[in-house]
Amino acid sequence: MARDFITVVSGLPRSGTSMLMRMLEAGGIASLTDRRREADEDNPRGYFELEAVKSLPASDQWLSGAEGRAVKVVSALLDKLPPAHLYRVIFIERDLGEVLASQRRMLERRGEPTDRTSDASMAESFRRHVTAVLAKARARPDMRLLRVVHLEILADARATAVRIDEFVGGGLDRDAMAAAVDSALWRQRSASRAR
Repeated sequence: MARDFITVVSGLPRSGTSMLMRMLEAGGIASLTDRRREADEDNPRGYFELEAVKSLPASDQWLSGAEGRAVKVVSALLDKLPPAHLYRVIFIERDLGEVLASQRRMLERRGEPTDRTSDASMAESFRRHVTAVLAKARARPDMRLLRVVHLEILADARATAVRIDEFVGGGLDRDAMAAAVDSALWRQRSASRAR
């Protein structure tokens, strides 16, 4: 199916954006990625990143010809996407305690400091950031927005696959999308969901 828009996967770092990219690729939407960031212990099935995204807003030539493909754009850069294209943004939200725990674990593995800001302060900062990012996305005529929830994807991946397929105009392999979700990779769980 021809799509005249760019499918954008966004969210906070460590919120499940790579999982969404994997779902889209399995469903039939090619990923716009350079595969430069290799899979590792934090993301054993790959990051699906494009280094050029980090150059926004100074450089956006990489968006030329991106229609019909999916690209990961972290939430902090979402409003930097130029208005010269149409975007369908799939924004993933995850329990902030889990996001912070996942970020902390990744920093620990890299030997980087983890205690610069309290979790409570960081969580409040993230809440404000996500609220502002979503408001800006809703206000843009070149963007359509679909919010998905990390926990709901893991609980019923096929239901989320159906929502995403409908959002991008249909034609995706919903079963393959659901099968691409690996709940074994849900390692940082909030205390109420820890097993």
